[in-house]
Amino acid sequence: MVVADLHVHTTRSDGSLAPERVANAARRAGLEAVAITDHDRLPPDEVALTDQDGVTVIGGIELRVTTDEEPLDLLGYGIDPTPAIRAEIDRLQRDRIERARTIVSRVEDHIDVDLDISFGPGVGRPHVARAIARSPASYGYDEAFEHLIGDDGPCYVARDITSYERGRELLAEACDLVSLAHPLRYDDPGAALSRVAELDAVELAYPYGRAVDLAPVEAAIGDNDLLATGGSDAHGQDVGIAGLDQPAYGRVRDRLTG
Repeated sequence: MVVADLHVHTTRSDGSLAPERVANAARRAGLEAVAITDHDRLPPDEVALTDQDGVTVIGGIELRVTTDEEPLDLLGYGIDPTPAIRAEIDRLQRDRIERARTIVSRVEDHIDVDLDISFGPGVGRPHVARAIARSPASYGYDEAFEHLIGDDGPCYVARDITSYERGRELLAEACDLVSLAHPLRYDDPGAALSRVAELDAVELAYPYGRAVDLAPVEAAIGDNDLLATGGSDAHGQDVGIAGLDQPAYGRVRDRLTG
């Protein structure tokens, strides 16, 4: 039984659930705990490790980092932001905004349409795809990625993301626990898992949407004496689709100092 969903996105990045509504969504799902892990964005100042009417809300972050093989996502939990990570997040948000402006300009020129989009903190390609889907253009959300703004698309713009080494260092200084997110989603899961000895945990429970062999993940956790984290990677209103059971969450909770 899932009691903790440790991977939830809000309107502070590309989710549709407002941060102040996360605890209620978790309560409806019968959860004891939920973590706010927005992309490259610190949680609200009032969220660290708080009890909200019986639901523990954990402040976290999902940080995209680059390696020689491919970008990875690191999850940090129990975050107490340092000046260094605040500075890096500010830089990343400026880069996100400028990147989104460039992508939108390319899309508008490419398909001759004006897009209605706000360029604020947390903006990313999902916001652009939604704007495209709302426009008169004959592209839905998924088609926008497939034909325009996906990694191989004509309107794609790369981000200036943090290196793996720097990102791991920043998270280790600011967080109680650092985990590798969704290890089986990467093009080379083996290369991703080869780096976990430097971390505290690996995301074991995750809704991949397909049959996966978790044995390599379980082996990496066991071989490196790591914790297992888990969550739904929720971007909508529903949480608790995947996560940790009581024993696994208890082990994570014991590492959180808030």
